[in-house]
This record gives sequence, structure tokens and C-alpha cells, in this order.
Amino acid sequence: MANIRKEQERDELFRTIYKIATDLVHAGHVSEWDFKSYVLGTMFYRYLSENFTAYINKGEHAAGNTDFDYAKMPDAEAEFAREGLIQEKGFFILPSELFCNVRARAEKDENLNETLAGVFAHIESSAADGEAENDFSGLFDDFDVNSKSIGETVAKRNKVLVELLNGVSKMPLFSNDDGINPDLFGDAYEYLMSMYAANAGKKGGQYFTPADVSELLARLGTIGKTRINKVYDPACGSGSLLLKVEKVLGKDNIERGFFGQEIDLTVYNLCRINMFLHNIEFDKFNIAREDTLINPQHWDDQPFELIVSNPPFSRPWEGDKNPLLINDPRYAPAGVLAPASKGDMAFIMHSLSWLAANGTAAIVCFPGIMYRGRAEQKIRRYLVDNNYVDAIIQLPSNLFLNVTISVNIMLLKKNKKDNSILFVDASGEFVKVTKNNRLSEENIQRIVSSVAGRQDEKYFSRLVPNEEVGNKDNAYNLSVSTYVEQEDTREKVDIVKLNAEIAEIVAREQVLREEIDRIIKEIEG
Repeated sequence: MANIRKEQERDELFRTIYKIATDLVHAGHVSEWDFKSYVLGTMFYRYLSENFTAYINKGEHAAGNTDFDYAKMPDAEAEFAREGLIQEKGFFILPSELFCNVRARAEKDENLNETLAGVFAHIESSAADGEAENDFSGLFDDFDVNSKSIGETVAKRNKVLVELLNGVSKMPLFSNDDGINPDLFGDAYEYLMSMYAANAGKKGGQYFTPADVSELLARLGTIGKTRINKVYDPACGSGSLLLKVEKVLGKDNIERGFFGQEIDLTVYNLCRINMFLHNIEFDKFNIAREDTLINPQHWDDQPFELIVSNPPFSRPWEGDKNPLLINDPRYAPAGVLAPASKGDMAFIMHSLSWLAANGTAAIVCFPGIMYRGRAEQKIRRYLVDNNYVDAIIQLPSNLFLNVTISVNIMLLKKNKKDNSILFVDASGEFVKVTKNNRLSEENIQRIVSSVAGRQDEKYFSRLVPNEEVGNKDNAYNLSVSTYVEQEDTREKVDIVKLNAEIAEIVAREQVLREEIDRIIKEIEG
């Protein structure tokens, strides 16, 4: 019954979110993808307010002060607890600046835009001198309360902001029994991201890894494990891959937390918001903003027991245009740099370098890097000859937004038990859902079981010795189709039966010709 109730809560949440989000986007002139920052930012503001209030109220109620409500406390009295709460929670919000109180005054607040700007600035600055400074800095930068895209005048902008506050307040983000429900906040975030990304074309799709692919990566990377020390994503986007590991293993089974790096400012902010909305405390995640390939930010945190990533396909980088990069300890072992026009192999080498001896890296790859020549072939040779490639999995086509081709997953390990690579052709493992294909639980389980078992299965998987991969004929080609025979699904023809049918047709044709000749002779005679 509990699972049924949870599903009902989610269904109600998603229906409400869809209506609110679609209604709000029409209130201004901003695109859906850009408007996500306003909806998600408002939802984040509500979460911080309610999470903060619930934390304080719980402590007071436990101490016997059962009528206490932080939201009704005077600001002057709350100030006395500021320093201690910043140490415990990482941030501070005055009662008057809580979501519920700002919303209650919103319709009569002629300066609502400035009120919200002030509240957001105060939240960020409250963390400025504490351990959570990097986690809160600039979190609301994309929430521009004075943007003309949400209204030509202050009055019109404030009208949209009131509708935002009211709309988000109606989202059913509470469990019937437990009050505030972090799971529902996390579900709401993922639903909104998928909805906006699906309607935003390439601009949105490039930052979004579908939930089923995220789960597959998490499960592949944790085969045989129930606990890990920490997880890392070098191109973390909005954080969906990192958080899927949390769902698969459980937050308490990731001992030292979540680490990621993202170059895009907007998505970097969304990733940090995503962490909070999934109830990951500020001291359990470290998300940095910089170019991973040129300026990685987690030297002191590596190596990582689990790396999951869906790096941008064929993204240009400095590569062989910067000869100094060959001295970078991440790239030097291969003796060659990934080409400047395609940075895919640079992400592979970076991940391998930062992978722990007992770890696994699960990386979504553009298929071209499996067979292209020159520098990429030399890097493949390095990976295979040193026995780092554990498995290559070909996924079905049309799994990703705006990417119709069939992509691959590369699994890397440093301490393998054999000198072989498992090739898996999972191109047929999908269910059709609207315009895209999806991986069902059965599809995911079959792929994970195959990788865990490392056994040959006709037309599906084959364990290939490294020597065969590197021989003259294959030349370090890592394409799955090179090693796994494809099943011929064409209807088989019975040659004997076909010849008999042809002979029968020829015989009938001869009889017809004789009959026609007879009729003609009778007519002429």
C-alpha cells in the first residue's frame, strides 16, 4: 500500500507541475528552457525555507516547546541563533524572508521583485563565511527578477512573480505522514528538467541524461558493491547521474559524497540546486565550475571508486594544438593527445587517471571513438594493451533527446581478473515510448547481468581476448558489431521447397501454352 500511495503522490505532483509550469511560461515572453530557472529557483527557495523551518521546529518540539513555529518568530529573536544554525545547516533565513511569509505578502508588495532579490542575496551571503560558501555562491544568479522577458514593467514582472510563488506553493510536495518530503522535491526537479529539456531542442537535451540510462550507468558501475567511498562525474550537467547512484546504493552507502565539475554556469547552478532538493547536505557534495579537460578542480579529492559520465560528444578542446598538454599526467601515459576537434578520448583518459584501483568508470561514448584512426586509435591501443577496458555496450538508438544514433557505454577498470573485453549488443533492448525508445527494468537487468556474468551469449554478448582486439585484422577496433554476430532476422528460405514450386509453375505454364496453341489452331481451322 505504501508503494501505491507513493505512486499516487507522484502522479498528483506531476499533473500539478505540468499545469503550473505551462501556465506560467505563457505569462511572459521567455522560452520554456530559460523559464525553468524561475520555476526551479522558486521551488528551491520553498525547499530551503521549509527544510530550515522543519529543522528548527523539530528541535524545539523535542525540547518540549510543542507550540513553537519558527515562521512566526520575530526576526530580532531569530538573529540570536544565526551563527549556530549556519554551522549546522550551512545557511540562514530570517522568519520574515521564509517562502511562506514572502508569498503571504506578495500580492500587496509593490516591490516584490526587489524583495525577492534581497532574500536571495541574504541566503547566499549567510553562507559566505562558512563551509557551505561554495555550495551557495551564485545559486540564484539565473533568477533575474528584473528581466523584461517576464514583463515589460515592474508591475507586470511582479504579477508573474506572484503567480510563480502561488503556483509553486500549490505543488503537493508533502507526504501525508512525514510532512516535507525530500523525495517529492527531487522527483519534481527531475520531472521539470525532463519536460523543459524535451521541449528545448539541442539547447536543453545536451544537458540531460535520461533516467533509464542514468540508472543503467549507476548499476553497471556498482556491480558487486553495496557501498563506495565517493562518486565523481567530470561533466556532471544537472547532476542526474550522480544522484542516480544515490538512488541505487542509498545516500548512507556513499561514504564521502558526490563530486562533479561542469563548465556551463546555468547548469552548474542547477546541479547544486538538484543536490539540495535531493536532501544532500552541503558537506556531502562538491560541485565545481571550470573546464575539466584543461583545469580540473578535484586533484585533492581523487581517486574515485566510481565515475559515471555522459560527456559532450566530439566537443572541441585545445588538444594537440597545445603541445604542453602532453605533459599533463592524465594524458601523458597514452603518448598522444585526443585531436583538438574531438575531445571524447580526453574525457576517457581523464576518467581513467582519476579512477581508484578498485573502481569502475561507466562512460557514455560517441560511437566514432570506437573505430576512428590516428590519435584515437593509439589511445585505444593504450587502453587495450594495459587491460583497462572491461566492457563495451552498444545501446539502442533514439534513447537520448535530440540524439537518434546508437551510442556506447565504455566500462573501465584498473584491476581486472581477466585479459579480455566483454562486448554486448544491447541495440535491441528497448521499449517504444512516444517518440523515443526507453530501457525497461527488464532491459536494464539483462544488460547488467550480462556484464556481471562475462559470458558469451549468441547474438548478444561475447568475451574477446585483448590479443584478438589488437590483432592485424581488428587493429584495436572496439565497435561491438566487429565481435558480436548479428542475428539474421530475415525469413529463411527452403531451397528444396522453392525449387519444387518453381518446377510446378513451369509445368503449369507449359500446359497453358499448349492449351492456347490448341485454341488458336481451332480458330484458324
